[in-house]
Amino acid sequence: MRGLYAGLAVLALSFSVSGAASADEPDLALGEKLFARCKACHTLDEGGKNVIGPNLHGIFGTTAGIREGVTYSRAMKAKGEEGLVWDDETMSAYIEKPSAVVPGTSMAFPGLRKPEERASLIAYLKRETGAE
Repeated sequence: MRGLYAGLAVLALSFSVSGAASADEPDLALGEKLFARCKACHTLDEGGKNVIGPNLHGIFGTTAGIREGVTYSRAMKAKGEEGLVWDDETMSAYIEKPSAVVPGTSMAFPGLRKPEERASLIAYLKRETGAE
């Protein structure tokens, strides 16, 4: 009987260790929670409407400031013309401090300073917008 309990304890421990997210892995639940701040201006669904900002479905891998039906700031259009493409790195920098990446942007979001929050938000965005 003692062997059975020891075996169950080892099995339970292995499940808890293998199922735990490491500090380096993004937290999708946190990303979803953080996106709540973005919902007033952005949608994620394929074919979703543009609100104040663009619908973000399919945004990864696209050039900034060129989506049809969106009124972009001159600054965002200029960055797109300069070749700004949305990938993990540029999205992280923009989410950290939008005005540092696109000076003169009309996006009023102050930014997320913590790298783990940015990584979690980006992972959530990628999952929800078809980039994964």
